[in-house]
Amino acid sequence: MIPLPLARIAEITSGALTGMADPRAVVHGPVVIDSRAAEPGSLFVAIKGERVDGHDFAQRAHEAGAAAVLAARPVEAPAVIVGDVLTALADLARAVISDMPAVTVVGVTGSAGKTTTKDLMARLAARIGLTVAPVGSYNNEIGHPLTVLKVDRTTRFLVLELSARNIGHIAHLASVAPPRIGVVLNVGTAHLGVFGGKDAIAQAKGELVEALPADGVAVLNADDPLVRAMAGRTNARVTYFGRSPDAHVRAEDEVIDERGRASFTLRTPTGAAPVRLRLYGAHAVENALAAAAAAYELGLPVATIAEEISQAEPRSRWRMEVTDRQDGVTVINDAYNANPDSMRAAFESLATIGGARRRFAVIASLRELGEDSAALNEDLGRLAAGSGLEALIVVGQDAGPVLAGAPGALHVPDVDAATAELSARLAPGDVVLVKGPRAAGLERVAEAILGGDAR
Repeated sequence: MIPLPLARIAEITSGALTGMADPRAVVHGPVVIDSRAAEPGSLFVAIKGERVDGHDFAQRAHEAGAAAVLAARPVEAPAVIVGDVLTALADLARAVISDMPAVTVVGVTGSAGKTTTKDLMARLAARIGLTVAPVGSYNNEIGHPLTVLKVDRTTRFLVLELSARNIGHIAHLASVAPPRIGVVLNVGTAHLGVFGGKDAIAQAKGELVEALPADGVAVLNADDPLVRAMAGRTNARVTYFGRSPDAHVRAEDEVIDERGRASFTLRTPTGAAPVRLRLYGAHAVENALAAAAAAYELGLPVATIAEEISQAEPRSRWRMEVTDRQDGVTVINDAYNANPDSMRAAFESLATIGGARRRFAVIASLRELGEDSAALNEDLGRLAAGSGLEALIVVGQDAGPVLAGAPGALHVPDVDAATAELSARLAPGDVVLVKGPRAAGLERVAEAILGGDAR
């Protein structure tokens, strides 16, 4: 974060300094929401959650060296007291980034693939200049401004992931850090029940391109009709990526190897170069093309783009992590999240990687699917049951529709039971897919099967 005196932070956030706060004291360290991450010169943001209230840890953060606390009520530490902590956090991030016009902001959104694409984009931008990007999926009203506040005077690029849980969310995030380049990956079924339909999801995702300036660039998926249609919602220049022959940045001569990794020719308006991905799954091609298209707009030559995306490996946890045990058992840990689209992609990858080997899957019922939840989860059961599995293990008490679609599946109540059942069945050379919604905690199955050797 750029150094700011407390008086300036209070001005930006319309806050009031407590009596013990020195208005001349300077925040020059990180902005944190975990008191354990506080260090000398940091700003501790006291957020009241459902189970933990950050205000209770203000004194601990101060003792660790935090210059002040951003709080909604008085605490036992120097503080800036504000009406609403999250609004103040956004205002602070907005003021900081607006003071750095040399920073190019790149925003990435979509129903699936945001984090992988963000990670690729950050790697590519770093070839040009110092780049700040969120760790993992810091993509909401808390993680987004915290990432923005990591920039300093040396930063050249800020790559952000924007998530929407309702109409207006992406517009709000884009107002905090206005993007110059906006990447929209796809409109899928994630959070279908929250939005009520794919058209509403498209409306929300398209808020990113509406936020772009006239001299900005909208990077849109040519293969997704709902994304392609967003070209009419922006004043920015539009460039397309995808497998379509009319995409400006596209994949040609695509081949998938026995480990589910794609090779293709990366074609751009000014040349082509070969790519061999280390990322798993055919769906990784879409993410790579999106990042390549944005990097091309930043001025990177196609050979450099191809080199970087060919060397990239997963940065964020539990997203198509493929690990081999010493006995030849292969574990595909894709347990970070799940929706009907990503489930289909995961089972396609399992078929490719598994080949003629015995295949197992551990899954859980999908969530946030609204009135279509039962039908879509039954479809998931049929998908899994038709995948040639040695055994399907379904975890959780809400698994009825999945089991209706896969009547031969083994139903277990929790992660521990799933681990025990899977361990009893595995033999050297088998392949296991672990995939479910984040709340199911299925990554613990993968970790247990790997003996704690999950990234």
